[in-house]
Amino acid sequence: MTSLPLLSSTVLDNLASAVVVFDADLRAIYINQMAEMLLAVSAKHALGQRPTSWMACHGDSLVDLLRAAEVGSPITKRGVVLNNERIEVTVDCAVTPVLDEKGRQLTIVELQQIDRHLRISREERLITQQALTRDVVRGLAHEIKNPLGGLRGAAQLLESELVSDELKEYTHIIIQEADRLQELVNRMLGPNRRPSYAPVNIHHVLERVRTLVLAETGERIVIDRDYDPSIPELFGDSDQLIQAVLNVVRNATRAIIETGTVTLRTRIQRQFTIASQRSRLAAQIDIIDDGPGIPPAIADTLFLPLITGGTGGMGLGLSIAQSLINQHKGLIECSSRRGKTVFTIYLPIGDETGADSGKETNARD
Repeated sequence: MTSLPLLSSTVLDNLASAVVVFDADLRAIYINQMAEMLLAVSAKHALGQRPTSWMACHGDSLVDLLRAAEVGSPITKRGVVLNNERIEVTVDCAVTPVLDEKGRQLTIVELQQIDRHLRISREERLITQQALTRDVVRGLAHEIKNPLGGLRGAAQLLESELVSDELKEYTHIIIQEADRLQELVNRMLGPNRRPSYAPVNIHHVLERVRTLVLAETGERIVIDRDYDPSIPELFGDSDQLIQAVLNVVRNATRAIIETGTVTLRTRIQRQFTIASQRSRLAAQIDIIDDGPGIPPAIADTLFLPLITGGTGGMGLGLSIAQSLINQHKGLIECSSRRGKTVFTIYLPIGDETGADSGKETNARD
């Protein structure tokens, strides 16, 4: 079987595009790392095989495109849907016939994932929305805290002047409600402490969360694990990551009405872009529940404060989780249908500086 020179393989392995090279018999002779990730197929399985054995193509088959390119003209096909038993992706496909140094016919297939660009745009909008919401909440909190403090102080002074215990009961209510509103505002603001970065094993974080949630839910919830042990340590604040993941998992358990299953799944992503930042490696943590799904009315505002599907809680857990993950240069996304809701946390691996390292917040826990 024909193979590519070492230098060519090294160059192609570091491209952001998925590249597969076929020989004259339309058998794969090379597949780069991005193609392995995009197509969810290993080079060991794909090499020496025709694409029909590991990838289906809606409409014009990939083999038809390869054969059409053999006439000597490149072919570009947009919106090609590729799928196998593990994935379904929409790509722009460029098929280019070339001759190697020995005059042998090769065909290069370059795949650009359309979904990926849409995802990046969606992530950027989500991060912008989160930042704007945080600024609005901070401004609102400042306007609320000042009169709230005056209200509480006035109630305390009034209480000291009262003799009747019956009347003092009313001032107690005013003070308690002022304290409750203060706590609510603080929770809306989210964490005020910058992350303390250190090497973190993400599976230790997930196991701690699993233990806590099982203690809370008992036998009502089953928590399955599907871990990728190859994920290296990332730099982060272990306590804050536990809190973020715990908020998401608790949200999943509340969505399950009676009994159900939550699955914690981890995967490694290579050459992965989170919003506008590209990382050589990223950890993907999926929290999957088999509950009724997220109501469409709140799907686009799920990570805003005080947004809740009516399953208990105050609607702050996901907003706080998103803020904590954002501080680690990561992001939380969600997809949902009845019977399967997936919250996906993306965290870059190998960044020791962390996100927002030079920024302080005025929020309180």
